[in-house]
Amino acid sequence: MTVAPSAAPPRPGPESSKSTDSNQTAIRGRSWRRFGSLPEVRWAAASLCFFIVAAICHVAGAPAGVEWPAWILCYLTGGWEPALAGLRAARDKTLDVDLLMVVAAIVAASIGQVVDGGLLIIIFSTSGALEAVATRQTQDSVRSLLDLTPERATVLTPSVEGEPREVVVAASELGVGDLIVVRPGELIAADGEVVFGVSEVDQSSVTGEHLAVTKRPTDKVFSGTMNTAGVLHVRVERPAGESVVARIVSLVEEASATKAERQLWIEHIEQRYSVLVVVATVAFIVIPLLVTDWSFQKTLIRAMTFMIVASPCAVVLATMPPLLSAVANAGRHAILVKSTVVMEQIARIDTVVLDKTGTVTQGRPRMASVSVAPGGTLRADEVISLAAGVETWSEHPLGAAVVAAANSRSLRIPAAVDFEASPGRGVRASIDGSRIEVLSPAAASAEGAQEAWCEEAVAASESGGGTAVVVMRDRFAIGVIALQDTVRDDAAEAVASLGRILGHPAVLLTGDNRRAAMHVAAQVGISDVHADLLPADKVERVRQLQASGHSVMVVGDGVNDAPALAAADLGIAMGQSGSDVTLQAADGVILRDQLSSLPSLVYLARRARRMVLQNLVFAVVVIVSLVTLDLLGHLPLPLGVAGHEGSTVVIGLNGLRLLRSRAWSAKPKLRAQFGCWAHETVAWQGFWVIQ
Repeated sequence: MTVAPSAAPPRPGPESSKSTDSNQTAIRGRSWRRFGSLPEVRWAAASLCFFIVAAICHVAGAPAGVEWPAWILCYLTGGWEPALAGLRAARDKTLDVDLLMVVAAIVAASIGQVVDGGLLIIIFSTSGALEAVATRQTQDSVRSLLDLTPERATVLTPSVEGEPREVVVAASELGVGDLIVVRPGELIAADGEVVFGVSEVDQSSVTGEHLAVTKRPTDKVFSGTMNTAGVLHVRVERPAGESVVARIVSLVEEASATKAERQLWIEHIEQRYSVLVVVATVAFIVIPLLVTDWSFQKTLIRAMTFMIVASPCAVVLATMPPLLSAVANAGRHAILVKSTVVMEQIARIDTVVLDKTGTVTQGRPRMASVSVAPGGTLRADEVISLAAGVETWSEHPLGAAVVAAANSRSLRIPAAVDFEASPGRGVRASIDGSRIEVLSPAAASAEGAQEAWCEEAVAASESGGGTAVVVMRDRFAIGVIALQDTVRDDAAEAVASLGRILGHPAVLLTGDNRRAAMHVAAQVGISDVHADLLPADKVERVRQLQASGHSVMVVGDGVNDAPALAAADLGIAMGQSGSDVTLQAADGVILRDQLSSLPSLVYLARRARRMVLQNLVFAVVVIVSLVTLDLLGHLPLPLGVAGHEGSTVVIGLNGLRLLRSRAWSAKPKLRAQFGCWAHETVAWQGFWVIQ
């Protein structure tokens, strides 16, 4: 029963199609304003303000009672957090670079170099604020998706008289099985299935597609998408905390909490290097006092200058800002990378392996034809009905196509019990006392379905690039259902771009028949095709590629892809069509199901890796140069502070460049550098780079 709306629904006007873009623009603006709420940013700004006031007082010759409180506040606001972090590290018997910088600033002030010490404090606190900004942007880029979800929903509940009534509840209180009403112009409050009504739904906030999609009963809808036409009744399938968007947000929060392998290695080296710097600093104080006629103040200034310029601040900051910025930028384009470790791994990939159904193809096959066993008593509709009864419990796209075919013909779908699924083979269940199986042709042949009519029907389907499933009742074939899928519009372009970037052609692995696989592969430009594979076969093929020296990325969506995703060096799941098991096994999720995002992701990851290498080289060169100047006796303390801490800020800002939209949208192309004829996969990866 349709419940009439209590008020006239808002009429979607010309601005409706632009609502998502304007919302996302506003969200990005708010995220940048929220950076001012970060403690690191506030303390760094306060320290800078007090430094400016103190410096003005110093130049103007203000009384010490006016100047020194400003210096003290500059040191306290900019230095208390790194000092506390350093003391905590010291309590755990580790030497933190933060503590070295604070000690150096205090010692500089104690010998009259208060301006230099203050400059050290504000630049050091600024570099910490930059890293905090990168981390916040990583979280905000995807957490902002939650802002697109409505706060309230209208639930249909039975009244005392038996007629349904509408109750407005908080969207967070929706539970599985609740029936919600979504009127034109309203956002859908939860992931679910349409049970009544036909409408156009704008899914651009989730899928990136600006054309509205027609939704009918049994179709899936997502939280945060907009109903633009008719009234829909949607049955909630996931609570708010488990929606597609919410699950992605939790993955990104985990990503920002992890550290890349290179960063862990740097921090491991930092501990030993910091101890070496302290020992060398003490030596620079003791030895000159024993063997030269230098004054204590001159010796101390030289030693403090050495400790400042030799400290590995810039090296420590070289890794995380680029990788965090890359994770944030990918998240903003609906690719969720689970950790900075994964972002590093993406940059090393040289071979991509693609599943067919739901990955290269749309994953929404349609029934093309039905062949019924000759001489039998069953009609085509009865075969479809029995198959749909079993497939109702299946997550596979082919099963969904069979159920959709039954619904489109208004067929009765019988109840099934004792459901079993064999990934790569098929499904089976009991209906009205009979054992009904919907199997792949290979599995059906193994079960004894080798009748000539059956083989002919399968061959006819596969010759046209389709997929066939054999319906069996009590171990006898009763029908063959031919299903046809379509290739994604961006698949060919994505495959070509990946081949150019990686230097190796893509590989297609599928459990489907070889003729259907070759038909799809020809359309997207893949020549290396492996068909008729069970999940274990896919894993074996991935391991063969790894054994031959390849770093493999697998992209898939179904339960049968989960083992291959887990076995690969890197697994990427298609978010909309992917199962929960696949999403859990994957290292990343393509929320919009756009294969064209993959080349951009690899390009971004390689830019991040290249930027990390640039930062490390730059940091080491600056440290070596400054230390050399100090050892030669020609480096004033202010210049040492400006050079060392200035390089730290430059490195932080360099990493944040990957937050720009341009870092994602730039077209990757191969360009030779330095006249060296080598590929990016060689040991020194700077000869050929991706720009």
